Amino acid sequence: MRPVQQAGARAAELAALREQIRRGPSAKATEAQRAKGKLTARDRLRLLFDEGTFTEIEELRRHRAMGFGLENRRPHTDGVVTGWGQVHGRKVFAYAHDFRIFGGALGEAHAAKIHKVLDLALATGAPVVGLCDGAGARIQEGVSALAGYGGIFQRNVRCSGVIPQISVMLGPCAGGAAYSPALTDFVFMVRGISQMFITGPDVVHAVTGEVMSAEELGGANVHSTDSGVAAFAYDDEETCLEEVRYLLSMLPANNREMPPAVHCDDSPDRRNEALFELVPANPAHAYDMHAVIAELADDGELFETSPSWARNVICGLVRLGGQVTGIVANQPRVLAGVLDIEASDKAARFVQFCDSFNIPLVTLVDVPGFLPGTAQEHDGIIRHGAKLLYAYCNATVPRIQLILRKAYGGAYIVMDSRSIGADLSFAWPTNEIAVMGPEGAADIVFRRELAAAEDPEALRTRLVKEYTAELMHPYYAAERGLVDDVIDPAETRQVLIRSLAMLATKRAELPSRKHGNPPQ
Repeated sequence: MRPVQQAGARAAELAALREQIRRGPSAKATEAQRAKGKLTARDRLRLLFDEGTFTEIEELRRHRAMGFGLENRRPHTDGVVTGWGQVHGRKVFAYAHDFRIFGGALGEAHAAKIHKVLDLALATGAPVVGLCDGAGARIQEGVSALAGYGGIFQRNVRCSGVIPQISVMLGPCAGGAAYSPALTDFVFMVRGISQMFITGPDVVHAVTGEVMSAEELGGANVHSTDSGVAAFAYDDEETCLEEVRYLLSMLPANNREMPPAVHCDDSPDRRNEALFELVPANPAHAYDMHAVIAELADDGELFETSPSWARNVICGLVRLGGQVTGIVANQPRVLAGVLDIEASDKAARFVQFCDSFNIPLVTLVDVPGFLPGTAQEHDGIIRHGAKLLYAYCNATVPRIQLILRKAYGGAYIVMDSRSIGADLSFAWPTNEIAVMGPEGAADIVFRRELAAAEDPEALRTRLVKEYTAELMHPYYAAERGLVDDVIDPAETRQVLIRSLAMLATKRAELPSRKHGNPPQ
């Protein structure tokens, strides 16, 4: 009986130790965390995972560092909780910094735990979520801490395009630590509690004299609106983590799987009569492309990425007939839907993501061209626009282009035209595909005639009409095989769903190469 009693006592001792670890370092530390309006690492994991499914690993891990008093402070977990669980019944890995322990700062043992969970996620083909709330590298451990970050960066790159990687910023993230989230697919932030920057406010003030708070320098509003670093920003952690769960429900576990399909009660044959009212026939009149997408998507739902940044282009995930589909669309309500540097970067990144994870693409086109001006030219619109061109040309997933109204110049080509590999291209009867708008074209083509005319304005009006009738009528591109069909706008949803179903078995391979060299 004695060995059994001893084993029972050991088990009770283990249970007590686990309970102590899960409570955290102290009630005071927990109170301090919550006083900042922040949840604890374990609170966050409970919100992320389906109830009762999280399995922790390396819970008993402690650091081995010496000096600066570290030998006397060796808390279990070393400031990060790692493991796996289920999100909507599907396996997901996660790590969560525990700010109550060393301020969530990364040391050698802490890094090794993150390395482990990233390696497991890659080996088993499952998404990984990082719940980030840490003070950067643990200064007392010196280069060992820096090497730990290097190992994380290397794994982020190795996982890129193989498994979905999501970073959720729930506290500070400064210095080199910010590069791990930047390497992942999506960054979520919470207003008021999360900040990201390479150099903090004190350093900025010392070097430049600028005075600003951490929130002004690198808060959620800054990165979701100005820099484009964060794809999503929310007012509270609960909403943020629920949206992370929703995004995961639309993604495949890895690049060898298809996105999860769901049963759809929204009829694939539903007509879209509302589009006649939503989209003005006059190409000079603005409208909200969100309303068009809502009319086409299952149950009107769009999960938009970076909605507050580069708003002249819309990127997001919808379901069409129950199948997850990526949407890239010009937004005529913002800058008339032109492509500029930021819009090109945003769309290119999204196209690459969809192609990595077998998500078909539908591109809704209503674009007057690239944004003109010296600022755009000097800041590299050629280079940035080429990113979007490269992303589309490199994509092998099913690709459908739909031209709603105008599609002018190089922007028409870049927005997934047939000439760069779109599988199907459709157009509404309101489409205008041309090198440029009719007024500009008439001014250039007939410059001499206009200069010599007695009534230049009357001649210009007549020539614009002639140019439009000859080269910009809705069937010009279809007659030349550059558009597969001109369709009734009311039939758009059913045309897209049937076309995607046909393309579902598409197989395409790129030339053998180590990797391409995309424009930067």
